[in-house]
Amino acid sequence: MFSEYLSSISWDDTMSSIYSKTAKDVERALRKRRLTVDDFMALVSPAAEPYLEEMARLSRDYTLERFGKTISMFVPLYLTNSCSNSCVYCGFHVSNPMKRTILTEEETVNEYKAIKRLAPFETLLLVTGENPAKAGVPYIARALDLAKPFFSNLKIEVMPLKAEEYKELTAHGLSGVICFQETYNRANYKKYHPRGMKSDFEWRVNAFDRMGQAGVHSIGMGVLVGLEDWRTDMTMMAHHLRYLQKYYWKTKYSVNFPRMRVAENGGFQPNVVMSDRELAQLTFAFRIFDHDVDISYSTRESAEFRNAMATLGVTTMSAESKTDPGGYYTYPQSLEQFHVSDERTAVQVVHDLKALGREPVWKNADQLTY
Repeated sequence: MFSEYLSSISWDDTMSSIYSKTAKDVERALRKRRLTVDDFMALVSPAAEPYLEEMARLSRDYTLERFGKTISMFVPLYLTNSCSNSCVYCGFHVSNPMKRTILTEEETVNEYKAIKRLAPFETLLLVTGENPAKAGVPYIARALDLAKPFFSNLKIEVMPLKAEEYKELTAHGLSGVICFQETYNRANYKKYHPRGMKSDFEWRVNAFDRMGQAGVHSIGMGVLVGLEDWRTDMTMMAHHLRYLQKYYWKTKYSVNFPRMRVAENGGFQPNVVMSDRELAQLTFAFRIFDHDVDISYSTRESAEFRNAMATLGVTTMSAESKTDPGGYYTYPQSLEQFHVSDERTAVQVVHDLKALGREPVWKNADQLTY
């Protein structure tokens, strides 16, 4: 399991190594076709900041080489905001006095129909809070069954499951799973996840092994930027990616690095604030590190920044996302997990991407033949 592999990697030593990288380390990494995690560390280090133009060029070239001009579109649907966790940064926190809902079958189908009226999405991401007693595997399986007449590519972002449960859901049409580790800093993990299922670091970080063992077609990985030093966290995710590729080599992989927003209501404030320039550096670094990994941007990022990065490494984007259960039809804008930055309609997003020379496709990157 990856938790055992991760225990051999020191967080503090990794951070020290990243911040001690030099221009020579960066130049050496940029000359290589196949990079090691140590090379990745050089590309995310402060020493790489003067090389962003060259990194952007390489990232663009590798993206065109492996993905062409296509950029895949997907849409998330929150099925429930009911959650048993106490994540200090999340709007679905169990102690947050908000209205909770779990969509019924009828409401779920109405959401599917409303999404299809927005745009011809084929990739749907079903999202839930972590409440297995009320929205567990049987509930998710039924939601997948109901979605099959409307969408050809079904993914989930739910609580970590057992390998046999992932396997069971593939029989209901599941093609991919996205899971955010949030942070790989084992020492501080419990500080952000004090109670609930999510407080178990090993269970969560080893979920990716269970996905691989179940034969899930595509696995999405993510770190929440704002909890810990982003350079170190992303290096741990790079280690994780290489580990998974070695043991589950038939699986497709994607990475995502959403930035936590500064809370306007005095809530949890991020410990680290990543600039647009730093997010660009990270995106370039991942594309140079792995030419085939799918890099996804959500509507957390602004329209202007997403447009800028659409030609420089990003291969998948969401559009017209609602982060509240039933947000497309049943309960619009009333139960949000977080506010989005890019509020363009899906049609507007597609129009802008085409103007940039990109070709939006409604199937996901892992379904395309290059």
